[in-house]
Amino acid sequence: MQYLRSLIFNFQMYLAMVVLALWYTPQALFRWQAARAGIRTYCRYVRWSASWMIGLKSEIRGEVPTGEVIIASKHQSFFDIIMICSVIDAPRFIAKKELRHAPILGWYAHRIGCVFVDRGKRGRAVQDMVAGVTDPEAPKGQLVIYPQGTRVAVDADRPYKVGVGALYTALSQSCVPAATNVGVFWPRSAVLRKPGLAVVEFLEPLGAELELESFMAEIETRIESASDRLMLEAGFDAAAARAASNPA
Repeated sequence: MQYLRSLIFNFQMYLAMVVLALWYTPQALFRWQAARAGIRTYCRYVRWSASWMIGLKSEIRGEVPTGEVIIASKHQSFFDIIMICSVIDAPRFIAKKELRHAPILGWYAHRIGCVFVDRGKRGRAVQDMVAGVTDPEAPKGQLVIYPQGTRVAVDADRPYKVGVGALYTALSQSCVPAATNVGVFWPRSAVLRKPGLAVVEFLEPLGAELELESFMAEIETRIESASDRLMLEAGFDAAAARAASNPA
């Protein structure tokens, strides 16, 4: 039954994307603020519909970042993007170049100032990313980056990439780490959505004065420990699962 409910939920979620795009796109062609409003409306709708259609409640913890700041977030599924965009007022993302050509999503991502990078060309990707975010004509707001570079399964262990450190150094802005447990309920590549409480937690910000090496170590420690805590709260012991899959 939960699988059927998940199928129905997934269908209506993408249908809602099309319907809202028909309403907001004519406005967003002339006002980029309308693109942001459309994204926020859609994300809040998905959170609301998930709560009663599949029993997946969602909660934001910590102080929601405002102004010009970097948000370095754990990324486990589409739902953590939805949750973040439902509460921050001026989101823009570091995104893989393939997203640029995605129907609806790609155009809206471009309209709000997302920076697209080729993850297959690591050195060039970092250069393009820094150039994109430091462009004086780039939109201001909250710049969201996923330090591990992609969605990560709840039992996986992937390294943190230097891109977040390059941005931190180039922008000289504070950085807000964000942890999550959404992958416990909304796996990155599965149809089934499980009931429970999905959480995104904004942690204490890191100031702009840290050396690169210290920043990278601190951001990984904070995000991983907080995400493990949230997943354990949701009934999944991520640390034990990683240890079992990677025996010494």
